[in-house]
Amino acid sequence: MPFLTVADVLRLPVIAAGLPRVAAGEDQLSRTVRWVHVTELLDPASFLEGGELVLTTGMPHPADPTQLRGYVDSLADVGVAGLVVELGRRYQHAPQELVTACRERDLPLIVLARGVRFIEVTQTVHALILDAQGELLRRAQQVRELFTSLTLRGADPEEFVQAAADLTGCPVVLENLIHHAVICRTAGPRDGQVLEAWPRRSRTAPTPDRAAASGPEGWLVAPVEDRGRPWGRLIMLPHASGPPIGPEQTMILEQAATALTLARLTGRPEWDRRAHSSVLLDLLHWRYRSRTEARLRAEALGLPTTGHRLVPVVIDHGGTADGDTTVTGDTTVTGHLAAELPISGVKALVGDLSEHRTGLLLALARASAWQPVVERVGRDLRGTFGEGLVVAVGPGVTELSQVTRSFREAEQIADAIGPGTLDRPFHVVSDIGLPELLYSLRDDVRVQRYVEQQLGRLVQHDARHGSDLLSTLREYLVAAGNKSIAAKHVGLSRQAFYQRLRTIERLLGNDLESGAHRTQLHVAVTALDVLGGAGGTARPASL
Repeated sequence: MPFLTVADVLRLPVIAAGLPRVAAGEDQLSRTVRWVHVTELLDPASFLEGGELVLTTGMPHPADPTQLRGYVDSLADVGVAGLVVELGRRYQHAPQELVTACRERDLPLIVLARGVRFIEVTQTVHALILDAQGELLRRAQQVRELFTSLTLRGADPEEFVQAAADLTGCPVVLENLIHHAVICRTAGPRDGQVLEAWPRRSRTAPTPDRAAASGPEGWLVAPVEDRGRPWGRLIMLPHASGPPIGPEQTMILEQAATALTLARLTGRPEWDRRAHSSVLLDLLHWRYRSRTEARLRAEALGLPTTGHRLVPVVIDHGGTADGDTTVTGDTTVTGHLAAELPISGVKALVGDLSEHRTGLLLALARASAWQPVVERVGRDLRGTFGEGLVVAVGPGVTELSQVTRSFREAEQIADAIGPGTLDRPFHVVSDIGLPELLYSLRDDVRVQRYVEQQLGRLVQHDARHGSDLLSTLREYLVAAGNKSIAAKHVGLSRQAFYQRLRTIERLLGNDLESGAHRTQLHVAVTALDVLGGAGGTARPASL
């Protein structure tokens, strides 16, 4: 049963019998009634704690307007839910001074045209309040058990935030200390407008010591800690047309914030990095319903999009020694970039695209060159993690919706550039030649079959006889069919070299004087090299 509001109390038969009329504070009838207090004291505020609905006949009210205003001020200052005055004993109608004072303090003032038994009012309302409190306790136990079960099974932070959104029926956002929205979840279909101008709006809502309403939009805010230190906060955004924040929502958000604090003690704490990874993957596969939703999500993580050039970068670290990308402790390529880029003043999203790939989306001023920034990143990474690391750069774009295509091009470049290839800090599409193209197709069985059809007999002959005809063919192709130059490179006489060529022609059934045949063999030998077979290098290598 929900907690009673002033409006709920006015609908009760025991009050309705008094023909209640709201004389002031009409827009404050959604206030929660924590208790009902009957008093004829001139200064009852000292006996109140806030949230009470005060019932009075008005007998002690002073005639002096200034004192009457002071009476209202004392009630408003303590935070009572409303003031109910029964007419007929002191007043025949509500004094204008009383109405004006209540309006100025936004305090609900209800006048009863008929007398009612205050004892019946208190009994009825108190019984309902106690029932609601009991229901809240039962609800709190259910919520506590839910978040405890999530904690015990090591749930991801997204699950905690989604649970809070489902339980409250409102959007819930987990943000860090610099007001980046790490996770945003809603109870129904996603509403990207929740994150509109998020950092600016968030800074207007202070962080309370525990779950409480805060800021001009009436957000419910609960702090989240990390080992006793502030980490961020959990925020519930009430619906504009819905009821105000109540005790149940406060309890739920507080339980969720506590569970997240515990999760930071027991689980993986890289929540910011997970958020970056999620957005990058959503951009890579374009999982957003609209450009606006994508923009709001990126900007909520601190990435400026309007008026900036967006440069996607894919870092492939699968070619490092034993696939190890660790420097010290748990510092990975992703962690290293996440720590270093903010220090250098570079705005970017950094996250894991896969086990061996890190994604980087740079936001640079349109007038600035992107090459120096990417070169610094590439040299730093290759110097820290080894030469086997590949940095691939997609074309810079000005619209977030274009990032998907650019990121995929960067992935294709990373696929084509083998580990240890070309001592360059980064690679772009113009670096892809025939060796790189074939390297990107290295797992295609059609390429493997083509190599076997073209060179299989030659490789088998070398294996059986200990000869080196494949190297002879490679040098001949490198020399573009110039036999004299090729013979000199292999250290053979022209006559001996010609004899080898004739043997190769016989084994392969090809005419080496034919340009078409030489092209076919050139592709086959290059493919064999990048596949790492029979004298190959296991990476792209120009013939």
